[in-house]
Amino acid sequence: MSRIRTAGLLKKKQRGEKITALTAYDSSFTKLFHDCGVDVLLVGDSLGMVLQGLDSTIPVTLDEVAYHTRCVRAGSSDAFVIADMPFMTYPDPLIACENAAELMRAGANMVKLEGGDWLVDTVHDLTRHGIPVCAHIGLLPQSVNVIGGYKVQGRDEESARELVRHAQALEAAGAQLLVVECIPTHVGQQISTALTIPVIGIGAGKETDGQILVMHDMLGMNADYLPKFTKDFLAQGGSLQGAVEAFVQEVRDGKFPAPEHCFDA
Repeated sequence: MSRIRTAGLLKKKQRGEKITALTAYDSSFTKLFHDCGVDVLLVGDSLGMVLQGLDSTIPVTLDEVAYHTRCVRAGSSDAFVIADMPFMTYPDPLIACENAAELMRAGANMVKLEGGDWLVDTVHDLTRHGIPVCAHIGLLPQSVNVIGGYKVQGRDEESARELVRHAQALEAAGAQLLVVECIPTHVGQQISTALTIPVIGIGAGKETDGQILVMHDMLGMNADYLPKFTKDFLAQGGSLQGAVEAFVQEVRDGKFPAPEHCFDA
């Protein structure tokens, strides 16, 4: 697969082509995902839950994300890699720039921050200093203790309007990509339509510009619990390569997510 960058992702949106994304944490899976045509790889702070066995992403450190970013970059020099900014590593623009620089030096093409329009100054400063930003709204795993659990966001009309407003403010500040998590399908569609930049959903319906899943969920490795918005592609594909290829094809064909993977208002 050839190299892809932000301009290529934007062109996919403009052409109506779905963007595919998976989390990745090491070089071996990075090579497999890239070879199978996955457009975007996210070094997620989800590593705290799927690799370290924690019950949230909050304990994950900057050094840990930087380590896994280096591992992912070693798997492919051409992959488009986003690295999560862990909990409280971006409390103000200056600290955010210093910490994001560490992830960029580790091999990231972009960093991801969770939050709404209160991050406008931070997003502006990051982009001004040459650090591309992926914003993340909807369900914010780093704020799980504030919102009281992993709950679908934007169910009522007022909160849905707020999500659209936050998305537009973050785009205006310079964000080049947006992840929306666990929101009703129609809200995912509203946000994708309202923005020029690509919108990648996880539990946000099929009308977003792309889909991202945690690789362990996509491979059915959580035997005790499979989130509503995901699917066991390994059971379908029969092999690791087959699973990834099935995911890529179903997203591109608009078959995934199906209605049973989506949330209503």
